[in-house]
Order: sequence, then C-alpha cells, then structure tokens
Amino acid sequence: MRIQRLLALLLLFAASSAVAQQPPLIDRDLFFGDPEISGAQISPDGRFISFRKQHRDVMNIWVKGVDEPFDAARPLTADTTRPVSGYFWSRDSRYVLYVQDKGGNENYHVYAVDPTGAIDPATGTPAARDLTPYENVRAQIYSVPRATPNTIMVGLNDRDAQLHDVYRVDLATGERTLIIENNENVAGWQFDETGRLRLGVRVAPTGSTEILRVGEDGLVPIYDCTVEESCGPLRFERGTNRIYMLTNKGNDVDLTRLIFFDVETGAEEFIESDPEGQADFSGAAFSDVTGELLATVYVGDRVRIYPKTDAFERELASLRAKLPEGEISLGASTADERRWIVSVSRDVDPGSAYLYDRETGEVELLYRSRPSLPSEHLASMEPVRYRARDGLEIPAYLTLPKGLAEQGLPVIIVPHGGPWARDMWGYDPYTQFLANRGYAVLQPNFRGSTGYGKAFLNAGNKEWGTGAMQHDISDGVSYLIERGIADPERVGIFGGSYGGYATLAGLAFTPELYAAGVSYVGPSNLLTLLKSIPPYWAPIKKIFDARLGNADDPEDRERLERQSPLNSADAINAPLLVIQGANDPRVNQAESDQIVVALRDKGHPVEYLVAPDEGHGFAGRENRLATAAQMERFLAKHLGGRYQESMPPEIGAKLAALTVDVATVTLATRATAADAPAVVASDGSRIQPVTLEYHSTVQVQGQELNITSTREVTAATFEGRAIWRVVDQSEMRGMAASDTTEMDRATLLPVRRSASGQGNVKLRYSPNLIEGEIRAGPQTIPVKVETESPAFGDGAGLEVAFAGLPLKPGYEATVQTFNLIMQRVRTMRLSVTGTETVTCAAGTYETYVVKVEPLDDEPGGTATIHVMREGPHYAVRSTVRLPAMMGGGEAKTELAAMTAGTN
Repeated sequence: MRIQRLLALLLLFAASSAVAQQPPLIDRDLFFGDPEISGAQISPDGRFISFRKQHRDVMNIWVKGVDEPFDAARPLTADTTRPVSGYFWSRDSRYVLYVQDKGGNENYHVYAVDPTGAIDPATGTPAARDLTPYENVRAQIYSVPRATPNTIMVGLNDRDAQLHDVYRVDLATGERTLIIENNENVAGWQFDETGRLRLGVRVAPTGSTEILRVGEDGLVPIYDCTVEESCGPLRFERGTNRIYMLTNKGNDVDLTRLIFFDVETGAEEFIESDPEGQADFSGAAFSDVTGELLATVYVGDRVRIYPKTDAFERELASLRAKLPEGEISLGASTADERRWIVSVSRDVDPGSAYLYDRETGEVELLYRSRPSLPSEHLASMEPVRYRARDGLEIPAYLTLPKGLAEQGLPVIIVPHGGPWARDMWGYDPYTQFLANRGYAVLQPNFRGSTGYGKAFLNAGNKEWGTGAMQHDISDGVSYLIERGIADPERVGIFGGSYGGYATLAGLAFTPELYAAGVSYVGPSNLLTLLKSIPPYWAPIKKIFDARLGNADDPEDRERLERQSPLNSADAINAPLLVIQGANDPRVNQAESDQIVVALRDKGHPVEYLVAPDEGHGFAGRENRLATAAQMERFLAKHLGGRYQESMPPEIGAKLAALTVDVATVTLATRATAADAPAVVASDGSRIQPVTLEYHSTVQVQGQELNITSTREVTAATFEGRAIWRVVDQSEMRGMAASDTTEMDRATLLPVRRSASGQGNVKLRYSPNLIEGEIRAGPQTIPVKVETESPAFGDGAGLEVAFAGLPLKPGYEATVQTFNLIMQRVRTMRLSVTGTETVTCAAGTYETYVVKVEPLDDEPGGTATIHVMREGPHYAVRSTVRLPAMMGGGEAKTELAAMTAGTN
C-alpha cells in the first residue's frame, strides 16, 4: 500500500510539474485582436510609407513620410464598420486605392483617396471616392499599367451578374470606358505592362481551361488544358508576344512548371520545374524596371526561393544574413526599385516589416506586427508525413503544445478550407492559440490539396465526406493515436469553409473518432451548396462539376446526398459548435441553420453563433474575439484544455449578441403543390400585341447550340373564347420548329398548345386536367395529368404570364406550371430580387430581376429572368438551368428586337 501511495504521489507530482512547465495562458486578444501595424507599402515615388492601423477602433490605412516616425503618421481612411483589408498605390503615387464590401457580402467597390487631400474634420481623413458606385456589383482589379498611371483596368458584373466586363477607369474622374464586353464566359483577363488587353481565360463547356488571344478577330483559343490539368498566364515578357505560363499539361507531366508561350505562334519553351521534384511552381519575382525574372518560388515543407540573376542571389544572401530566421517575402517597391518593403515571419512570429535600400544594403526595421505576443511561449510547427489507408503519403504539419509531455494529449484536427488549397509552414493564429491552450494541432494536406502535383489534386475529385479526402483526415487521427500523442477520448475537429464541412463530415461519418467539433462557415448539404453559389462563379461552374459533382446528374446527385452531413445528422454524437456569417455569399446561412435544427430536433447538444455583419469569415475585431472566447470555452468543456475565463465587457456583450438560442432557429418552409394558390393574379389586360425576336445559347453535354426565335403575340378567338395566341418560331442548325400556346385573354392560363419540329405536340388544358399526345417518329406518347388547380404552361406560356403580373420590388408568388418534358406539374416560387439596367441588341431597358426556382426535389428549372419594368413585363434576358433529362446545362436568351403589334 505504501508503494501504491508513493506511485500516486509521484504521478501527481509529475502531472503538477507538467502543468507548471506550460507557458502562461496568453490573452486571446494577442492572437485575434488587431495587429498594432500591418501591410506596409512604400509609394512609387519613395516619399511615403503607408500601412494599416486602428483608427476609430477599426483597421484603416495610414500614411507617413518615409523619414518620419510612425507617431507622425495620419489616417487616410475612416471606415467604422469594417476593416480595410487590402490597398495599393497608383503608379504615379497620387492615390491610395483600396477595395471594400458591405458586411462581408463580397460585392467589392474600388475607392481612391488622395494622401494630400483636404482633411474632413468629421473623420480626420481626406475624402475617399467610390470609383465603382454600383449596387450589387462586384468589382475586380485586373491591371495597374505602368504606361498609363492615371488609369486602372477593372472588371464589373453590372450588366450580367455572372460575367465581368472590362473597363478602363480614370482615377481622377472615375469615368469608365468599356474595353470589352464579356459575352463568352471569360473568367479572367490578362494585360501586358502597357495596359493592352491581350488574353482571356475561361472554362469551356467540357470543363477544360481555355486561354484566348484578344484581337481584332475576337477571342481566339490558343492554348487549353483539361479539367484535371492546370494552366494559366502569369506575365508577358517585356516587348514580345511571349508570356510566362504555368502549366502541367500532358500525360507525362505531374508538377506545374514554368514555360514561355508565344501567343502568336504557339511556340513553347521550358523554363523550370521544382529542382527537388516535390512541389508545383508557386510564384515568381520580376523586376518592373528591367522586366527580367529575378527568382522562382516553390513551397514544399517550407518556402524555397531560387534566384535567377547573380545580383539577386547576392541580395537575397545579404538579406538572410541581416534579417531574423524565417520566411522572407518581397513587398512593394519604389518605381526605380531602389527601396523595397521586405517582411519576415515564422511559425512563432506573425512577422515584421523592414525597409531595404538596395543601393546601400541597409535594412531598417519598420515595425513588428504584434510586438506584445511572446514568441518564446509559442509552439514549433513541424512538417510530418503519414500513410493513408491505401498507402498514399499525406503531408501535414504538427504543432505540439509547449511544456507538456508528447503523450496522451487532447488533439484538434484542423482541415484547411478550399478544399483546393493547402496549409503551409508559418504562423497561424488558431494553431498557436490552440497549442497555448494545451492541444496538439494536426493540419493535414489531404488529397485534393494543391501544390503537390495534379495526381494528388485529382485524387480528391468527388471524394468528399465519405471518400478518400475525409479518410486522409481520419487516418491523421489514427497516426497520432499510434504515435501515442493523442488521447483517443479527447480528439476534436475544427475548420472553416471546406474545413467546416470536413468537421461536420467527421462527426457524421466517423462519430467514433471525435469528442467535439467546431464548424466555421461550413456547408452541411452539398446540393443546397451548389444551388447557392455566387452568380460570378458561373464561369467556373464546370470545375465544380468535375471536382465535386453535378447536381443535375442523377449518379452525382445520389452520391452528393450521401456525402452531405445533414443527411446523416442522426449519426452525430459529439457536441457541435456552429459559427456563421449572415451575409456569406459562398456558404449561405441556411447551410448552418439546417444542421443546427436537425441536431436540436434530435435533442443533441449544439451551440450556434451568427454574426449579422459578417460573411465568409469574420473580419471585425470584436466578432473575432467573441468567437475565439466561445470556441475555447466549448473545447475546454468537452476536451479538457485550458480556458481564459476573463473577458472584457464589450467582448462579453458581443458574444451575447452573436449567440443564438437554437430553440428559435427556423428553416424556410418549402411550399408544395397543396400549399400553392390555385391561380396567381396574372392580368391578361396588361398584354399588348408584339413581335419579339430572341437569340439563345444552350450549353449542354459539352456542346454549344445557338438558336434564333421570333415570338408573336396576337389577339384571337378560339371556340368563341377570347385568347392571346403566342407563336414561337425557332431555328437551330438549319432545323425549324414552331410552338403555339393559346392563353385565356383575361387570366393568361393556357387553353391549348401545339408544337411541331422533330416531333409533334398537341395539348388541351382545363382547370383540373391536361391531356393530349406527343408524337416522335412512329411513337405516340399519351399525356394525361390531373391537377388540383389550374396550372400555367412552361416556356412562352410562363413568360407571357409573367408579363401580366403586378411585379414590383419585393414581390413574391408561388405558381403551378406544367412541365412538358417531365409531364408533371411543378410548384415554382418566383420573386423579384432587384432591378437592373440591361443593354442588349434590342436596346437598353430598366428591368426587374425575377428569380424562378422549383420547390420540389427535382434538379433543373431554376431561372433568372430580366423583365421590362414597365408593363407588359416582357422578357429581356433569361438564364435557365436545364433538367438532367435534357442533359443538364444552361440556356441563355437575350432580346434582339421588339416591334409593336397592330391588333
């Protein structure tokens, strides 16, 4: 007994010693509060140093003279609601330019501020001008040409929410000049240094990437790579037609490499791939003065820089000798490149900024971004490798808490977002925060991550949740348990975006592994995720089809349902904390609402935070701190780590405001046919005789079909009944078709329909029955569909019915439509989501944007229709998602001409 008591005392002493050796609990504000200073840049003329620092309690842009002390700096912006995250100088140093959205909605505007402008006493800053003052529009900056320092090249999707047209914007006046209208699904544009638009990049209907030369003959494809390959322009070589290009095209090529490609002749010249044969080409440094390539960059376990000139090799060696150990990166420079901003960071240091004078070799410390953060108490991040269950080697980073034995630790698995991204060695606030709280942290670069070659990336295609991507994460848990590092009863999982999805998937599909989970803006249902992606992602939708799946493909849809954690919520046993931004355009709040409701309804422990002023990730300081406080408290409760109990009153109040009582969460109810009103009030007296000419483009099964059609609306009678007769005449590839719908002149409900072309259709409509036949060759298919209430037609029958609706902003209605292809009545919700000025071949129109979406579980049928604001509301533009049985894809239609009728 004495021996047992002695052993117990020894164990107690050992445990106490371990606790005593742990570093002090670091205040969460040092991890997640605003840095003291960040983002330094030097103006091209070398007169000013700019940086980000708090002004009015929010991170804003400041400026000082290059030789002035930092306490002499003055603020340039005065945003009080959202930090300014990024900015740059105009080429002539006249303006500081920055982008800003509203509440995380990612509809960025570009602003310009004159550092020498008059100070507004109310804000303490010069006035900022909005160069892109368009609502519900996302601006993208493509080029800041050296040759025209008073202009920038900007993409705007005000004409079409899915596509960015390219404009030249005058920085002094804000005047914009159209360079090219994007009518060919281009996702990105490339300029040379003179400001000339040279290339476009788009995703083809097959999912392949196409590089297009911009010329007098339009857009000409000059290079392509498949959906499972990568290629893209980097920068034009000065004075030539050659471009530096990244590519891994070819069966015998795995790692992305750097080549020269001549955009006129198509000639290729190999430049370089990773000298160590491990990683994709990651980046390059160029001289803006000479145009020469200075260095190439690869990221293996750590960043590797390869100088390309003798002079730069000497400079890099000199910098490494004078700067602290860590990853060196080059920032902004003066126009003559005499002075450069250089930053250094490492796993236990978020970084410092230096001013480097290339002429004298002097290196001056400007600031440390978080000088109060005690690096000596932070934990080292180590690259590790482990084997997945199928033998594939998985690269990862492991951070062990300082001062604790490396055995039996609570562990947090942190899958990265993307998922087509990767984790890198270096400072990460969440990693260090968790390690300081006593957790081991594993960050796996599971298959599907970028940077390790196309075979590793493609191995993740459609392998979400129940597939190999999640298995790689699960095998990381097994690796830590086998090494004795992890306490198998205290393993948690936390991630954002795709990492949030992987958290939900881990809890749902491998519930035996995890004791707690934190999902941060993570999708719970892959089908609803795909339906809600931002419209400006449309040009890259085919990449989602290949790497995640196509919801309109029956086989993919079935798999996506299995891979959606929401559908396996009953299997979740571990407590869950869900964090969501209300304005998230990528992962809508409904994704979090639905998993919270599912778990709540089964009596499962679930906590919920929602920030009404955030999007895909939290930018606001108080939101970040409140979220971190709740996260560490949650993990301490369920995994046993340390927890900082103190909290400033304002953070406590913010946390209370973010916390949602899960009992109050409700889901938007899906209307059914039984819920739908019998007839939506569509007024046929609003209709006027007209002839409308439309041009349509249909993308389906890798093909592009072009259709021209003429729609004639005339007054007539049928069996003594006053009707509107709507005749559509269409032509495609030399084939003609005719479709006639006759509608009651008062209600616009269909009475009769007949169509001819490759087959023949004859239908009669009554309030509770639709019957007729479809003839295709020798086959006759009878149609007989009973309805509980009258249904509108589809196609022209529905669009003309829209023309008689009392549309206005905020209008919503539920309608029944008969879908001829599916041969059934579908319930559709239509809503006016906004207004927009549309310019097409027929003219310029003020329109309502009408969204039409099916309220059943069948894919396809979703449409966005721009209709004339002044009645009748004839369609000006439409985009319709086709159902799977029609091959999926999209049909886009625009009004080409309109002529008033005579009867």
